[in-house]
Amino acid sequence: MDAADWAGRQVAAVRDDPAGRLALIERCHHGPFGQAPRHLPFRRAARSFMRWQLRRGVLRPASHPRPGSPWWRAVNERILRDGCEAVALSGGLTGPPSSHTAAQWLAFARDPTASAWYRAHNGSVVAAYLEHRDLAEAEREPERFFKNVILCRVLYTHALVAAPALSLGRLRPLAPLFGDPRLGMTGIFLQLSRVLPDEYPLRAGVRYYLGEEHGFARLVDFGMIVPRLRRLYEWSAAELSAPGLLDCVRDGALTYAWPFEDRHVWDPPKSVLLPVIHRLLP
Repeated sequence: MDAADWAGRQVAAVRDDPAGRLALIERCHHGPFGQAPRHLPFRRAARSFMRWQLRRGVLRPASHPRPGSPWWRAVNERILRDGCEAVALSGGLTGPPSSHTAAQWLAFARDPTASAWYRAHNGSVVAAYLEHRDLAEAEREPERFFKNVILCRVLYTHALVAAPALSLGRLRPLAPLFGDPRLGMTGIFLQLSRVLPDEYPLRAGVRYYLGEEHGFARLVDFGMIVPRLRRLYEWSAAELSAPGLLDCVRDGALTYAWPFEDRHVWDPPKSVLLPVIHRLLP
């Protein structure tokens, strides 16, 4: 059995077991032999993201009385499969990496740095986004809206570590501290429960959720990320070898499973603080 086959079996065993998925991603960060002290600190971000998915119920199987999201299940499975394959390869199973994203996870296994972790994790996320756009199109409007919010935030946290000048301008010396997945500061940008309710499916319209969004989350999105959208997506597309990312942004609007004609939702809200942030972080 080669590494890709082994990884596929591990993922298949937990496909309809949301708690099992969490346990599997935890095991991946322990490495093939259970001793990976340099890798374990990276569990913080991975575990937090996974637990948030569990709370929302998006990973529930189709047989559940309240089924989860086929799109979320597919994205999560891609991360698990790539991570498991890297564990298998680093543990001695045969075969070349089955994808460039699995190869990035193997690179992280060999040299566990913050940049390598983001390259692996976000590479899997973006590959799954692009591969399963049809499943995203089938989701309700607010879910499609927040898929864009989540994507731009995970890309931005990567840039904090690997492209500080792009992400934080003149405050770039602070950027790696904010973005390091081993530290709690990352939650400032990835604490999605501040933006998205812990329920699935979302029942209200986009306008309702925009009205409920925390003020700080708006400052992050419209003050720090939106002014850099095109450059952020161009940098991420090159960094992750994912040119399809450039089809997810257009003229300052996010367009993953979202019509450009409805771009008004990306217009910044009225705020006295946003111009200040734009001057501070040009």
